Amino acid sequence: MSPPSKQSAETIYLLPLNDDGSPDVPGSYIYLPPPTTPAWSLRFEIEGASSMCRQGSLWVNIPAEGKEFDRNNYREFKLTPDFNRNIQIDIPIHQAGSFGYYITYSPLPDFSTGSVPTPQPTKTSVHYLDIMPKLTVRNEDLPLEALSICSVLSKFMGKYPTDWEKHLMGISQRGYNMVHFTPLTTRGDSNSPYSIYDQHQFDNIAFPNGEKDVAEMISKMENEFGLLGLTDVVWNHTANNSKWLEEHPEAGYNVNTAPWLEAPYELDTALLKLSKELQQLDLPTTLRNTDDLNRIMESVKTRCISGTRLWEYYIVNVDRDCQAAVDAWTGGRVAFGETDYQKLGLPGVEEVRNWPLKRRAEWLIEKALVGSDRMGERFRRQVKPEVVAGLLALLFGRYDSQAGNKPDQQAAQGALQQILNEVNLQFYREYDGDVAVIIEQVFNRTKYMRLDDHGPKLGEINDEHPLIEPYFTRLPVNETTIKHDSKSLALVNNGWIWAADALRDNAGPQSRAYLRREVIVWGDCVKLRYGSGPQDSPFLWDYMAKYTRLMAKYFAAFRIDNCHSTPIHLAEYMLDQARKVRPNLAIVAELFSGSEEMDYMFVKRLGISCLIREAMQAWSTKEMSRLVHMHMGRPIGSFEVDEISSADSTQQANGLLNGAPPKKYETVHRIRQSPVHALFMDCTHDNEVPAQKRDARDTLPNAALVAMCSSAIGSVMGYDEIYPQLIELVHETRLYLSPYSTGAPIKIHAGDNGIGPIKKLLNQIHTLMGKDGYDETYLDHQGEYITIHRVHPQSRKGYFLIAHTAYPGYGNGNAGFGTVTLPGTKAKLIGSYLLEVDASPESKSAVMNDKRYLRGLPSKTRELRNVQINASGSDTVIQIPEKFPPGSIALFETWIPSAEHSEGLDNFVTSGGRDAFKGLNLTDLNFVLYKAEPEERDASSGSDGSYTIPGHGALIYCGLQGWWSVLKDVVRENNLGHPICQHLRDGPWALDYTAGRLERIAQKSAYSNLKVPAAWLRERFEAIKKLPSFLLPRYFTLTIQTAYNAAFEQGIELMAQNVRDGQKFLKDLAMVSVQVTGYMNNASLWPAKVVPSMAAGLPHFASDWARVWGRDTFISLRGLYLGTGRYEDAREHILAFASVLKHGMIPNLLSAGRLPRYNSRDSIWFFLQNCQDYVKIVPNGTGLFQETVHRRFLPYDDTWFPWDDARAYSVTSIMEDVIQEALQRHASGLSFREYNAGPNLDSQMKSEGFNIEVHTDWKTGIIYGGNQSNCGTWMDKMGESEKAGSKGVPGTPRDGAAVEITGLLYSTLKWLDELSQRGQYKYSGVSKEPDSSDPSDTITFGEWAARIKANFEHSYYIPLDSAEDAKYDVNTRIVNRRGIYKDLHRSGKEYEDYQLRPNFPIAMTVAPDLFNPTHALQALEVADHVLLGPSGVKTLDPSDLNYRGYYINSEDSTDFHTSKGRNYHQGPEWLWPRGFFLRAMLRFDMLRRKTKEEKVECFQQVTRRLRGCQEHLRTNPWAGLTELTQKNGEFCGDSCPTQSWSASCIIDLYHDATEYGLE
Repeated sequence: MSPPSKQSAETIYLLPLNDDGSPDVPGSYIYLPPPTTPAWSLRFEIEGASSMCRQGSLWVNIPAEGKEFDRNNYREFKLTPDFNRNIQIDIPIHQAGSFGYYITYSPLPDFSTGSVPTPQPTKTSVHYLDIMPKLTVRNEDLPLEALSICSVLSKFMGKYPTDWEKHLMGISQRGYNMVHFTPLTTRGDSNSPYSIYDQHQFDNIAFPNGEKDVAEMISKMENEFGLLGLTDVVWNHTANNSKWLEEHPEAGYNVNTAPWLEAPYELDTALLKLSKELQQLDLPTTLRNTDDLNRIMESVKTRCISGTRLWEYYIVNVDRDCQAAVDAWTGGRVAFGETDYQKLGLPGVEEVRNWPLKRRAEWLIEKALVGSDRMGERFRRQVKPEVVAGLLALLFGRYDSQAGNKPDQQAAQGALQQILNEVNLQFYREYDGDVAVIIEQVFNRTKYMRLDDHGPKLGEINDEHPLIEPYFTRLPVNETTIKHDSKSLALVNNGWIWAADALRDNAGPQSRAYLRREVIVWGDCVKLRYGSGPQDSPFLWDYMAKYTRLMAKYFAAFRIDNCHSTPIHLAEYMLDQARKVRPNLAIVAELFSGSEEMDYMFVKRLGISCLIREAMQAWSTKEMSRLVHMHMGRPIGSFEVDEISSADSTQQANGLLNGAPPKKYETVHRIRQSPVHALFMDCTHDNEVPAQKRDARDTLPNAALVAMCSSAIGSVMGYDEIYPQLIELVHETRLYLSPYSTGAPIKIHAGDNGIGPIKKLLNQIHTLMGKDGYDETYLDHQGEYITIHRVHPQSRKGYFLIAHTAYPGYGNGNAGFGTVTLPGTKAKLIGSYLLEVDASPESKSAVMNDKRYLRGLPSKTRELRNVQINASGSDTVIQIPEKFPPGSIALFETWIPSAEHSEGLDNFVTSGGRDAFKGLNLTDLNFVLYKAEPEERDASSGSDGSYTIPGHGALIYCGLQGWWSVLKDVVRENNLGHPICQHLRDGPWALDYTAGRLERIAQKSAYSNLKVPAAWLRERFEAIKKLPSFLLPRYFTLTIQTAYNAAFEQGIELMAQNVRDGQKFLKDLAMVSVQVTGYMNNASLWPAKVVPSMAAGLPHFASDWARVWGRDTFISLRGLYLGTGRYEDAREHILAFASVLKHGMIPNLLSAGRLPRYNSRDSIWFFLQNCQDYVKIVPNGTGLFQETVHRRFLPYDDTWFPWDDARAYSVTSIMEDVIQEALQRHASGLSFREYNAGPNLDSQMKSEGFNIEVHTDWKTGIIYGGNQSNCGTWMDKMGESEKAGSKGVPGTPRDGAAVEITGLLYSTLKWLDELSQRGQYKYSGVSKEPDSSDPSDTITFGEWAARIKANFEHSYYIPLDSAEDAKYDVNTRIVNRRGIYKDLHRSGKEYEDYQLRPNFPIAMTVAPDLFNPTHALQALEVADHVLLGPSGVKTLDPSDLNYRGYYINSEDSTDFHTSKGRNYHQGPEWLWPRGFFLRAMLRFDMLRRKTKEEKVECFQQVTRRLRGCQEHLRTNPWAGLTELTQKNGEFCGDSCPTQSWSASCIIDLYHDATEYGLE
């Protein structure tokens, strides 16, 4: 029965961008899979209000379907700003290659009320992403990791087609699937494959029919032998006898096209001349020692360097320039006169005349010298005569031939000669430095070539082997070349330089490598000159483009020869040409840039598929293990980087839903950090073979180790045959002879003549693992042994290799290798082999003296018996036999029975998560995801707490967030060495804890919903427990990740639409409401009923009396509850606090209503603001007024009684009456002493601090209260240090009229007045005491509000101009900063009124019409510059003498300001005021914004100021926003790490943002 049909998921690779346009992915190297059918899409994700969205566009050169790639054709995608969502742009991928993107935008100007410079439109850097090619052979996909490549030197292949086809068949039969050919084009005189004579013609010796033969060969390779073709492309140089050079010498570097090479050419010519004249100069032509060489070097100095007068290419011609300057002076051609000399930075005339010689020379170099941009012709450097004449005029006066006392011309000329000689001093030093290098290079190179033991010892110096290799090819003079300037016929040869800059042209104008003889030159190759583009050498670019397209026509892959010295713009152009012919072209290269960063740049820009790496570079088993480790893939048990929600199908719509059904399924992948992929060669044609460098027996283990790597691999023809030495590719003429090229089938077996049959096995396994995705590997190195285990990440099937390497000095035993245990794994022997090689001098000599053929050493592979595989429980123990000498391998197939789940273990573990968690409510999710230690103790009656991981510490939450906060970084970094991983390997305790806590709590009725997820977890953990311990970290993490995401998504699903549709930052903030709201037996909202309560923060404010604070609750309630759709939670908290109204106040500390404390003057106003918010936001919110409230205390009665007194909760009111009581009590004035005042209530406070006084000034309507001994607002830190004398002295008393209280009062009055007039609130005002200024005994809400509005600016504003102080209540002497709003009015210390603090934006937000918009915006600008930190807001102006930016609560010093943390609110940067600041900024900035573009800018200014909060939330393990930071955002150890109001006030901002349209 077939499964039900299901819509296939669209595959997405997510590419988030940083605010500078760079990829927000680990490592920044983007390497993506091949194109598919249907196409997968690359999703660019940009924050909706990023500054890049300001007139922004994303530009990509990824071609649309059916379109040809054009590197310069970028498609534009407009970035439409959206404050509430991220911008997502999906680009389907249809082609492989290297693609670029960039962003253009108009940078955001600085926020200012005045005019600011308009930033110019800008463009980000181009960022690159590489799409790997899709290779196929015989209609099967062949991933790069499945490639097994055999490299052949084409000129040794014999006759085509007979010999070639036999070799190709033999290569195919050995399991290779690609052949690397050295260039197949016509070779030059040297016969080197890389010295190409004619790039457009295939070698007619190998291929008599030219291109036709090649086409036939490639077809047969692909269709009959299953082999793809790879060829070298050589763009840097051509053969020195290439005929087309005679027609186009401009294609090379000559003195005409590169005049800076004149001096190198002169030197090269002189060296060659000396080489010819050695004998007649009585100098040795055969060097016996360095003394002979030193004799020659003396002639090099005198004849080649001094004799060519090389210094003339460095210095100024003193006679010429002196005469020209004097002529200009006497002729009146002076660049400046005595009146305008200052234009050239000259001081007064007298001072110039007093300059010493050196200063005069320095001035000439700075102002008059030309020709130093590069080397060139002799005396290229010169000084401008007119400028020098000006200097002479200052030194000697103007020259007037008519005057009788004209200046002394001869004296002037003499003085100038001295100055120019001084100028030349530094150029002679430059010359001396270069000459020293020339001498050293010529000496060392000659010594190496003729004397050193490790050099070629060329012998006699003669015409064939001159003293030094010529740096220039001299083209013959013939009827073709005669038409060219003779200077163009000497072309510089190509070569390489140790540790050269890969981006620098070594023959270019800024390099002296050819002069300094630093190039190790290839005399048979002329370096090609491409310039900056086709316009600089049209013929060459066209010629080589045709060559490149010809190669792409037949070959599936290119190897870029000398990629590191290929101009990168040239390589881009040529690869573009090639990909037009073959879009799925694989590119391999060698890079010797010497810089990993440079390697990445080449790889990214060129779309290089893999870089060649060489196993033969290893000099020991240890080094070999390191190389293999680099290419072995991910460690076994690695983590998945995708944010798995579950394996269930996920419906997700593209773009906005707008109530419509989802449009498509999506599978979204995160981009993994990727190294540069490798083509790992067991040997290349440049490497010495094992028989030379190691022990010939290492041929087998070396090949086996390479084959086990998770990368493309390769070998070279002759390796499997065990050639005795590296083939000299230039001068060698013999042909390949291989026992595998007979046409007979090759079977996997042990036998004579090489390792070919065993290589077939290794290649087959390598290809299988590459195709199927076996990308997890474990390597172990013990002495002379390396073991590798490579497995499939889902099926857990694998292959295991034991390799005994053979390096010089090893014995012939098994080297004491012990047993190998494979935990939880079964194994089956595939084969065990040893290699024996006769590498005696006699055998080597016989093989190497064969005149016709290249043959391998006599060798034999043998099967090794008695490899024991024993079971030990679920483990497998492998014992190798005593005879397991160097050169032996054993290969096993492995599997893990416990991973063989019917659904597939990965699928089982990640499936069903959504269903398991979909029945949970938000309170359930609080337990599932969070619960700090005190909360867990409360829920479990003290039996459970936070889980402790040895070596790491206790988890911060007991729920899934506690695990995920640790695991998310472990997963991202694939850090299998983290203590949590070792702990999981050590035992199942974490699994039992995680499932067990849910199982236990689910027995309680309040948490019965948790039975389903508890069972889901238990079922998966029981399956995981059966796995070998090394897999537990992976599968535990998969389970936790699945459960965490399912729970998180369920939480979001239960919230309001704005959250569900919002960006991730908003969702993460919204989940803080789940984090801080849950059942607490010791901290409910009611004394006799347990309901979910809001913690002010975690873990500091998690339980008991410290959990629920009136002020914190009602600063947080709008965002966490109303802003997320949690209306019932909001209602419960409002009613709970309404029930404990007393003195017209709500308590700051609720204590479940048992022992409420009434000491905060501001809490009631935040409460009333939240009542207003509730009525306005919640559907039918006015119903709140009629809600019944059971009163803890009697209305309008200050009598205290215990919570269990009969009077407690015996009286009810409706909310409307409670609100009115609060206003009436404040209108009447408050005066009381706190209940239980004294040290039992507050051990720090002075007695007078317990006295609460509040009264209204009816002239202004403003409410005043507090005293200098208490602190009744949120800035409530009481001094505690007896040592410092601060005990009982508040850090910030804020008595008088705090600006935010005035704003909140006005907001409430205005709101109630509007409701009263609409008949929705039964009261119209309050009673008051008559006074002389107002004899009436009542006042309406509107009248009260009007008085406040009429007096607010006068009371609080401090004008920019002191001349306006008389208009306001300002004491000019005390003003510290202007253009701001006071923090207080009429406080006990007058200077405290004038302090700049972050409280006025609260008033601006709730009561914007109190503020003059111009004044408001100016004040916000000041706060933006002065108070705003990276994530928080400074609580005091840094210019204030009381500012102290670092809060350390434990400090017990004598410092009055900071001891015991008294400066809690005197500078440290709190996060919650930032929300109010940004809300105020949004509101008042919007008032001046008229156009859509201006309004977008307003949102972007706000977004820019959210960056710190976003980063903090992303990295904070507590998954919330902290309480505060130290100065400039530094970490504060005493801060509560997640605080309700910090998150809430940012949610408020997003809620406000929905009110503003852009039109």
